[in-house]
Amino acid sequence: MERETVLITGAAGFIGGQLAYKLYQLDYDLILVDNMSYGHEDNLQFDDVDLNEILYVMDIRSKEFEQLFEENKIDYVYNIAGIAPLPDCQCNPAEAVDVNVNGLVRVLELCRRYGVQSVVQASTNAMYENIFEFPTKETDLNHSNLPTLIYPNTKYCAERFAESFCNTYGMNVACVRFANVYGPHIDCLRKQPPFVGYMIRELYYDRVPNFFSDGQQARDYVYVDDLLELVYRARTLNGFNTINCSSNTAYSVRDLYEIAQNLMGKDIVACYNDSSKYWDKYPELYEGKYKISRNILYHEVNKHSQCDNSKALELLDWKPEIDIEEGLKRTIEYTVKMLENI
Repeated sequence: MERETVLITGAAGFIGGQLAYKLYQLDYDLILVDNMSYGHEDNLQFDDVDLNEILYVMDIRSKEFEQLFEENKIDYVYNIAGIAPLPDCQCNPAEAVDVNVNGLVRVLELCRRYGVQSVVQASTNAMYENIFEFPTKETDLNHSNLPTLIYPNTKYCAERFAESFCNTYGMNVACVRFANVYGPHIDCLRKQPPFVGYMIRELYYDRVPNFFSDGQQARDYVYVDDLLELVYRARTLNGFNTINCSSNTAYSVRDLYEIAQNLMGKDIVACYNDSSKYWDKYPELYEGKYKISRNILYHEVNKHSQCDNSKALELLDWKPEIDIEEGLKRTIEYTVKMLENI
């Protein structure tokens, strides 16, 4: 039986690298692409293989990217390339739209022309920004509660183009709306790291973490291996689909911090700051005639999230297997080892 070929964009990122390794283990032929604006080589380094050896360092908007489709028979595409940090998108909205929306449109058009079987698009539960009833279902998003901030808007617009390609050309695109993903390889070193990565880093260095809230806000977290299994199965879906990838359980900042402290043997009282100062590291948001709304920032920091995952169970027989304590334990073990070797 001929091996199938999978192209992964954003392959050197946290999720892209883990997906590449999973598909490598399943014996797929891989084409890995990343422009390394957010990717890191260590995300493709594993005990038994260094997938950097097959990485194409290029942008999905480049001319060279199309050559990959010309020179290879590609069966599936996972589009994980994108600008995900909310502050980065807010500070440079034109670039965020170009990468997250136009980038996907470019991918879809190439998939259309070269006959790719299906596309799996990395989407986000951040587009439920203005929904206040939980757990949130995929169908709850409508014209009355569309997102406000740049990042979720780019992902929402990207979904609309994906739906357009499916309806117009009969293509297959699954947009998987990720909850807060955590696990080994999570980025803990960037300017504004994900909460779990930041929390583990500060505890490792015996520093007092600064959380910009009262710690009561609760969000939906899904372990990376569970997410990978869902996106792998999603390649089999026909037509256009949106699917939540979530645990359908919300954990507060205080809950997660207590679990992490227990697992790491630490006893450090966190500092809970005014949430309005969350993005003070980005002064450009407060420059110019019109400044970012403090109410928007307050809502973003303090919002609750919990996503219904019953559609994933119905369509793909998927449900999360790793509970929060086991997931954090694995994440801490990997992150501590990485920090020890810096």
